[in-house]
Amino acid sequence: MKVAVVGGGSTYSPELIDGFARLGSPVTELALIDPAADRLEMIGPFGARIFARYGHAGQVTWTSDLDKGLDGADVVIIQLRVGGQDARIGDETFPLECGCVGQETTGAGGLAKALRTVPVVLEVAERARQLANPGAWIVDFTNPTGIVTRALLDAGHNAVGLCNVAIGFQRRFARLLGVAPEAVLLDHVGLNHLTWERAAYVDGVDRLPELLTDHLDDLAGDLMLPGKVLTQLGNVPSYYLRYFYAHDAVVEEELGAETRGEKVAAMEAELLKLYADPTLDTKPELLSKRGGAFYSEAAVGLINSLTGLTPGIHPANVRNNGALPFLSDDAVIEVMCDVSEAGAVPRPIAPLAPELAGLVAHVSGYEELAVQAAVHGGADRVYKALLAHPLVGQHDLAEQLAATMVRDRHLKW
Repeated sequence: MKVAVVGGGSTYSPELIDGFARLGSPVTELALIDPAADRLEMIGPFGARIFARYGHAGQVTWTSDLDKGLDGADVVIIQLRVGGQDARIGDETFPLECGCVGQETTGAGGLAKALRTVPVVLEVAERARQLANPGAWIVDFTNPTGIVTRALLDAGHNAVGLCNVAIGFQRRFARLLGVAPEAVLLDHVGLNHLTWERAAYVDGVDRLPELLTDHLDDLAGDLMLPGKVLTQLGNVPSYYLRYFYAHDAVVEEELGAETRGEKVAAMEAELLKLYADPTLDTKPELLSKRGGAFYSEAAVGLINSLTGLTPGIHPANVRNNGALPFLSDDAVIEVMCDVSEAGAVPRPIAPLAPELAGLVAHVSGYEELAVQAAVHGGADRVYKALLAHPLVGQHDLAEQLAATMVRDRHLKW
């Protein structure tokens, strides 16, 4: 099995490479693809050393030639970042000028990222359609994952979206309960970066009420939310819900502060120095601070199921197709799915409480408009998407932000 990684020059890649090697994936070739040849010359050999250390029989290859890397692939992972960390830093700062949260996956910053990213991902996917093996899967880890996955599916690609939020909660809950991670089955529901954990089943028993009682302060502290939010909801929201539940507080914190993008850029510089060490053959500790915790486990598990090796249950971004009846069938949701060679099919979902369903419907409408703006262009479409987003939602803000994005974000329509 050949797995192509588009964006293989990311400092995330050694985490992914380690997972394929450590978990014994039957990959015969892991092809790293990136236009940044200088990065590949550090990450590629490092990846080969990781495979060798685990005694994995597969090979790690690297190339800046997209067609060469995609040729004959059975799975294509897309994890690219158009514009690099500089673009991310911009996404995290320009919305603050209008009093809106600065974030790279939601709000105005997330829309700017989608506008830059979707056209590039669709170009890559089209080359994959022509060059990869028939039936090859595209696994999208590129943010904003829900929007990008919807654009891929709209274009007829064999795609599934991947996020590491659910597996992070699974690991966290398992540690608190003193059980193995695979023993915990989540009721994970919502949209990408707009999800809630409504249950945590162990041997068929929901242990989430116990977690909310015994570990409320720890769970709420991790999310930087008052414990009352979790007790009132009766569930555990993802960290990204803080941008909605505490929007103004987040904006106040962000004003004048170092952005996450600036912190990551500094980490990346250090990581690349470490990767260049010809004796290094294990993940450095610093990589754990880069983000993407358990990304490799989530990716390898999902790919093993999609390729028929081990069918199983995984969180994934897929078409709604009636799973949440208040959304259109074409919407993309993030829920627990039964995954096999036939694809990822949402498991039955209990009705969402109105405080969840209302927000999901609101953001899903925005995502539909965001895809239209990214695919078809036009400043008017950008304005409509911003007007529909609950973190913007006002005419004057939408107009200001759209004008800024057109003027300063170097977006072409």
